Amino acid sequence: MSSKTAKRLAVGFVAGFISVFVFSSGAIALYQVAGAPVPFAAWSLAPVPPFGVPQTVSAAFFGGLWGIGYAVVERWLTARLGWLAGGTVYGALPLLALWFLVFPLKGIPVGAGFTAFGLQQGIVLHAAFGLGLAIFFRIFLHFIGRSRGGGSLAAGMGN
Repeated sequence: MSSKTAKRLAVGFVAGFISVFVFSSGAIALYQVAGAPVPFAAWSLAPVPPFGVPQTVSAAFFGGLWGIGYAVVERWLTARLGWLAGGTVYGALPLLALWFLVFPLKGIPVGAGFTAFGLQQGIVLHAAFGLGLAIFFRIFLHFIGRSRGGGSLAAGMGN
């Protein structure tokens, strides 16, 4: 693996991790301010089994893993949809994994029963994650490219 690839993957992880804290938790906070029911608090520190890691940190870790996946497909998505729309659409992948893999493994019905509000909330929260992921990914690539003298990590940033 080249150092450029490793840096892109690392940027993807960091962008996904931070997107959960800023965009996903921010969207949850907006739901709370609006008085809408949400299954958990924004920036929740409630421990998550099996290791007792705070809920938001756990979600951010998985957001980072999804960010690595985004780093792999980002150029393809950007070429077809543009960087902003590509990131927002990418947010649907973790949502689909949540609905069709994670929920059944936890004994929760597929899609949590696909209630109208649950669908809307899931789509909004994951679109916010994807949007934040795309924004942070571009920002971090830009700064890494500048700090390295404008290397190819930031190539294609003018889209």
